[in-house]
Amino acid sequence: MKHRSAKLTPPRPGHFPAWAGWLAGYAAALLGSAALVYCWRVFYSFDRLPAGKMTLYAWAIATALYAAAAAAVRLVRGLPGRAALCILVCGALFCFANPPFQAPDEPSHFLRSWAISEGHFDFDYARTYPADVARLIDAFPGAWVTAHTSQGMTENENGDPVSYSSQGYALKQRGEGGRVESVADSFAAYFAANAADTAAPVVHEPIVVMILPFLPQALGIALARLLGFGALGCLYAARLANLAVYAGLCYAALRGCRRYQPVFLAVMLLPLSLFMAASVSYDASLLGFYYLVASYYCRDEITDRDVTWFFFAFLMMNAAKPYINLLWLALPLILPRQAWKTRWKKWQVALVPLAAALAMTALVEWYGGAFRYNYSAAAFDRMLGEGVVDQLGQLRFVLSNLPRYIAVMLGTLYENQCFIGQLGTFGWMDLPVPMLNLLSPVLLVFAAALSVHEKSSLRLWPALGLGGLSVVYIAGAMTAMYITYTPVGMVRILGLQARYFLPAFLMLTVLLAALLSHVLAPKLALDGQRAVRLGLGCAAGFAVLGAVLLFQHCFIGPVYLLPGQ
Repeated sequence: MKHRSAKLTPPRPGHFPAWAGWLAGYAAALLGSAALVYCWRVFYSFDRLPAGKMTLYAWAIATALYAAAAAAVRLVRGLPGRAALCILVCGALFCFANPPFQAPDEPSHFLRSWAISEGHFDFDYARTYPADVARLIDAFPGAWVTAHTSQGMTENENGDPVSYSSQGYALKQRGEGGRVESVADSFAAYFAANAADTAAPVVHEPIVVMILPFLPQALGIALARLLGFGALGCLYAARLANLAVYAGLCYAALRGCRRYQPVFLAVMLLPLSLFMAASVSYDASLLGFYYLVASYYCRDEITDRDVTWFFFAFLMMNAAKPYINLLWLALPLILPRQAWKTRWKKWQVALVPLAAALAMTALVEWYGGAFRYNYSAAAFDRMLGEGVVDQLGQLRFVLSNLPRYIAVMLGTLYENQCFIGQLGTFGWMDLPVPMLNLLSPVLLVFAAALSVHEKSSLRLWPALGLGGLSVVYIAGAMTAMYITYTPVGMVRILGLQARYFLPAFLMLTVLLAALLSHVLAPKLALDGQRAVRLGLGCAAGFAVLGAVLLFQHCFIGPVYLLPGQ
């Protein structure tokens, strides 16, 4: 038997070897990061760091990102693992690009998590926090952007008149006529107060009577405290712990998801999703549970194990936000019949979690009342909006004026571009990044287009059920905010944010991809795996862009153009 000697196949003309492509990509990453630093120095007059040192920092971050991308491609096999690694890396950028306490409810959630990390599973207003924690709270007092906006004229270094605007950038003015401060000023004040060991204000436990939703971030704080980190380090550790849980839940969702994976990747890696995932807010794990449960619609079969995970996810969702998440019980009922491969009946999968969720909600409410000390009734009334918003009166108004309330909902959606145009708005509704607001819907539509090659098993009733669940979920979230935070009879709903609708946008985009797969022929010569890889690359790249722009708005922006700064 003859054996032919192995011969190396030379690369085809016009094709570069793999190592050359990686090297060219790395050179482009270094060049792009250096150009970004140059633009910051020219366009924003950023000169607080020497150009050489800042460029080295940018190169180090670009190198770390490129190494993570190479590891995802070369070392991690399979879409779920690569996606989880991308989520961890891109989310870490958001963790440090977002200043302390700029995510919604982050101060109170951090304080509750700190108490749990010390082993306090009751709720006592008389309990206070260490001086380091109090100084951190004092140095970063809530949102910046809505606190101060300046527009006017000034002069450049040549004496020529130039206009300036601080709209949409992180600034704060303490007191009327006070100095306009930036995020960097707050960091400086925090470190200076710790170095001088100045007296810290007294900070009491917040009125947040929950335990389960805060366990991941409390664990992160406990580990950071064991390693000797102060309050700021514990804050970042809590964010990274939440991010790890979010990445793990996304991994579980993608492992079972067999269709429309580009859509899930796009939503999981949306800048707004990562902004919340890398924060000290229970919304991090809540979003992960939403995406995990929504992935059941895209599975080939539902097994007993999937039902168990659904029970667990459903209970955790209702532990964080009770009542509104009961709507997810409709999901098992609308799943395609041919995918149902479990011993459980659909009605059982709906009724058993319902009974468990209601029992758990009652238990949590009892626990919060039985182990609550030293909180005044007035404080709880303010937290619940009582005395400010007449919730029972608002509910009666809605029930007695349904046509008018439907008009209020439609008008609110119209005024806010159905919130699909606010997916690049961060913080407490106060930091819009116009480019991300514009491109986020484009990314979702592109992800749907990448799934057109998949011939869906979509049927009429499951499609109507998925669309109906999405619409009812949006209406439920809006109604909850109308009853709890909006004065009676007001013609618009207050307090709504695009993050509330992320699970509904995911389901609607899946429905869009499914419908397109029946009416459009794919124009790109992409198979399923190539489409998924392209979707992951585009979503991860967009996430990196979002982190860079968030950092720019918080740390680099036109605060340095204001007169006297």
